[in-house]
Parts: sequence; structure tokens; C-alpha cells
Amino acid sequence: MTYRAPIDDMLLALNFGAGLQAALDAGHYGEFDADLTKTVLDEAGRFASDVLAPLNRVGDKAGIRLDAGKVTTAPGWPDAYRRWTEAGWNAVSGPEAFGGQGLPLAVNAACTEIWSASNIAFGLCPLLTLSAIEALDAHGSDELKTIYLEKLVTGAWTGTMQLTEPQAGSDVGALRSRAERAADGSYRVFGTKIFITYGDHDMTDNIVHFVLARLPDAPAGTKGISLFLIPKFLVNGDGSLGERNDIYPSGVEHKLGMHASPTCTMTMGDHGGAVGYLIGEENRGMLCMFTMMNQARLGVGLEGVGIADRAYQQALAFAQERKQGRAAGSKSAGMDAIIVHPDVKRMLMQMRALTAASRTICYATAVALDIAARATDPKVRADAAARGALLTPIAKAFSTDIGNEVTSLGVQIHGGMGFIEETGAAQHYRDARITAIYEGTNGIQSIDLVTRKLAAHGGAAVWTLLEELSGVVSRVEASNDPAFGTTGTKLRDALGALERTSRWLLAQLASAPNDALAGATPYLRLFGSTLGSCMLANEALAARDGGSAGDPARYVTLARFFAENIAVQAGALERTVIDSADSVTSADAVLLA
Repeated sequence: MTYRAPIDDMLLALNFGAGLQAALDAGHYGEFDADLTKTVLDEAGRFASDVLAPLNRVGDKAGIRLDAGKVTTAPGWPDAYRRWTEAGWNAVSGPEAFGGQGLPLAVNAACTEIWSASNIAFGLCPLLTLSAIEALDAHGSDELKTIYLEKLVTGAWTGTMQLTEPQAGSDVGALRSRAERAADGSYRVFGTKIFITYGDHDMTDNIVHFVLARLPDAPAGTKGISLFLIPKFLVNGDGSLGERNDIYPSGVEHKLGMHASPTCTMTMGDHGGAVGYLIGEENRGMLCMFTMMNQARLGVGLEGVGIADRAYQQALAFAQERKQGRAAGSKSAGMDAIIVHPDVKRMLMQMRALTAASRTICYATAVALDIAARATDPKVRADAAARGALLTPIAKAFSTDIGNEVTSLGVQIHGGMGFIEETGAAQHYRDARITAIYEGTNGIQSIDLVTRKLAAHGGAAVWTLLEELSGVVSRVEASNDPAFGTTGTKLRDALGALERTSRWLLAQLASAPNDALAGATPYLRLFGSTLGSCMLANEALAARDGGSAGDPARYVTLARFFAENIAVQAGALERTVIDSADSVTSADAVLLA
């Protein structure tokens, strides 16, 4: 089946769950016309349905090909990319001074979900280009910006991130790629990088690689890493393309999913060294790269949202058509559609609720980053930056965990047909799996949440957020709407569990850090499910007050389902974090026996 962007759900999540409308009312977005959001999303949805979604299966089956140092993408890929850039989709949130439209990151986040849902392997390429734009704009010299930034913003050229090496995966400080200073102020870079997404392709005539390497006199570890811009083709003084640079794809990976996205081994230095240009300062490359990675982490979270929604839409359509058995009390002559069975309803509601919660968390992250960049009040900017930093690991890890869980449920609803490739349900499951791994594994996101984001300023950003969420719960409780069921009680309990667990972890970080690390992953799940549940309740309240074109009752029902079926697990997650640390830290007796 094809894909249809759920525009009403997205607008409700963006405007009210994520707080875009409140930020607009506060003047943080200047003269941005809020009505433009729906127009942009409507057009993005049409493009995704008409152009990208039909290529999703084509790309999965055809994959990519490497011949003589050149990657050829799947049939239809170059034409789709040309149409995509000509329509201006690469430039949605790019800086206007370099050919961008200057629209909010939050609007582009919703577009990223749409690209990921319709064709996740295609959408991955511009996702990384967006990160390259951020790094170059923030840390590049004026000369490099003049040459490369507009090309990246418009999508004429694409960008890559090159960190990983065989011995340096999550431990980036172990990388061995080396850079040497050249007399003209440039550098020559030597080494091999692996798992480089869209490291080579045939959709544009140039690719701008952002590569981490170490100078000969650099300190050990991450403090001695520098970031270099290395173009596939050197650029002449008049802007035309010059000689081929010494960076080539020497291999491509054969993967579980994302078959249409080329994952390359990139080799530099076989012919004298790849010409590179320093981004930022020497030995400060990790600072620059984190600008790229934080943007990419939000984008990967949105991939989780998109692939989850695509799997939900397909599972829902299948459940409405597939007939098996009869519902209890059914008087129909033949079999009923499986959607009448309570267990199938439960799985579908779980898919939709988890997808909706992760969507709003990602959108809220984008809104916070927007305010941090756009607000005029320094304190407002600082508070928003802290909120964005807190939410980023949750957006990435929770949403991609959900992408994996929801696509698995999609296979389950299809039954045996879900295990057969022809239905497409298996492709969503395969494509989703990598999202919990790349751009920082979800375990690393959990560690970041506990050791950096929770620990910052004594947990100030966490307590501020919990206070806001408590206000949402109070409004649910005060509504006295029986349609909410026990939502208010369940959310109040979940908030209590999250607060107690947060305080316990803060104490453990100082006295028993391994105990805190042992509970990091269940803590992130507790945080994400509690946050998502409160956000869905806030959306339901907004829908009742006329904030959505959709039926308010369905949003109330969705919020209630999440509270009574998912958020209710908060107490068990609290006990897991607090009570089970010793069983994890003492596991050597089992694992190393």
C-alpha cells in the first residue's frame, strides 16, 4: 500500500503537544506565518505519496551497485532527488543568506518524518546533508561557506559524516585516520572510514565529506581530533568542479535493511592524500562534529517515527481487509475482518499510541532548538537550549526503540504474510533496525541522559519539565471528563515514579556511578513513556478545545490508552532502575563463567 501523511495528527502534535503555538504566541518565531505550516506539510505529503513512496519497494529490491569506484543508486533515485531539490525540499530550514527558506526547524522536522515514512532509505541522504549544513554554518570559515554552503542548502551537493573506523566505533577517540598540514594552508588526509551513509552515489555531481582525523602532534583521545571538509571533487576558483579528490568508495555493505541507501567503506590517501580543509580549530573537531551529530540524532528519531507510522498504516489496512474467525457475539454469516478481535485492536492501538508519543517528543525537541536559536531574551534561549539538550537523547532513543517495536507489531498483525517479503511489512521491520544503532547507540543515548543531561545543574532542566507536565495532569484531573477514564491517576503515578527515580540516579552518580549506569536504559524508557503520555493528554485537551480538525474523541481515547496501557508501567521501571543495579553489576559470575 502507499503512504498518506497524517496531517491532522501532525499539526496537533506540533502546535499543541510540542508547544509551537505557544512559542508563536510568545513571539519567539518573529514574523513566521503559522498558516504556512499546514501548506508546507500538505505539499510534502503529496510529494511523498506521489514520488517517494512508490520507489520504496523498488529501492529495497534493486539496492545499489559499486563498479570501478562509483556507486549507482536504485532505478528512479536520481530523478526523484532532482525533483525533490527542484521543489525546494532540501532548503526548507536552511539559512536564507545561502539559498534556504529559513523556515523553523520544527516544520522541517515534520517534513523529515514524512520523507522517512514514505521512503526511509531516500530520506536518509538529505538528513545527513542537513547536519553538514549545521556544522559548516556554525564552525566553517567564511571562505568555505561561500564555496560550499549554498550548494549544500539547495541540495545541489550532498553531505556525509565520517567518524567510524574498524577499531573506532562508539569510542571515536580510537580513530587512526591522520591529517598532515600542507604549505597552502590545506591538509592531506589519509585513512579508512567504514559505515559511511551515502559515501558515494550518482544523484549529485559532488559530495562534501566531513571527516574526523588526527594531526601528527595532536593529544591522545578525543581531545586530539580535528574535523575536515573533503570534497569528492575539488572546486575551482570560478565555482566549477576540478580534479577528483583522493577519496573513494572501496566497498559497500550488504545489509539487513536500508538496501537502497549506500553504506560505504571510504578510502583516503592512495594517491597522495585527500585534500581537506579545517572546520573550526585544530584538535576541536569533536565540538564541531557534535553539532552535526545532535542534529542527526533528532533526524534519526524522526526516522523512527516515520517508519512506525508507515508500518501502522499498512497494518491497519491489512486488519480491515483480512478476514479470519468471528467476533464474540457476531451474527454475520461469514468470517469477520481481524480488526474486530480485541487482541488485534490492542496491537493497533499500541502501534498508534507509541508512534504518536514519539512524534510529539521529537517535535518538542525541534521547537526547543528553534527557540534556543530564535528567541530574543537570553534567558529564554538558555532555558530552551537546556530543554533541547535534555530531550535529544530521548527523541533519538525512545523514538527508534518505538520504530523497532511498532514495525515488529506490524509483522505480527500480518501473521504469516508478515514474514513474507511480498507484503512489505518485513521491509519496514528490517529498515527500522539500524535506527537504534547509528548516530550513537540507544545505550549511549541513555548514558548521556543520565550522566550529562540529568546531572546538569543538579537536574534543573528535569525539574522544570516535570513541573510543566504536572500542570498538564492537573488539567486532565480538573476536566472531570469520564472519557479520560483513569488517565489523570495513571499520569500522576508515572510522574511520581519519574521524579523519585531521577533523584535516586542523581545521588548514585556521586556515590555509585555503575549503579546509575546499570539503570540508564530503563530510566530513558521511563522518561520517554511518561513524557509522551503527558504530551498526548495535552493534545487531547487541546483537541477538545478546538485545536484540531480531527474528531477530539479519538485523541482522548488515544491518550487514555497510552496512560492505562503503557504509562502504567512506570512503577515497574522505577523498581527496575532502583532495585536491579546489583543484579547487573554482579553479572560477571554468569557472563564470564
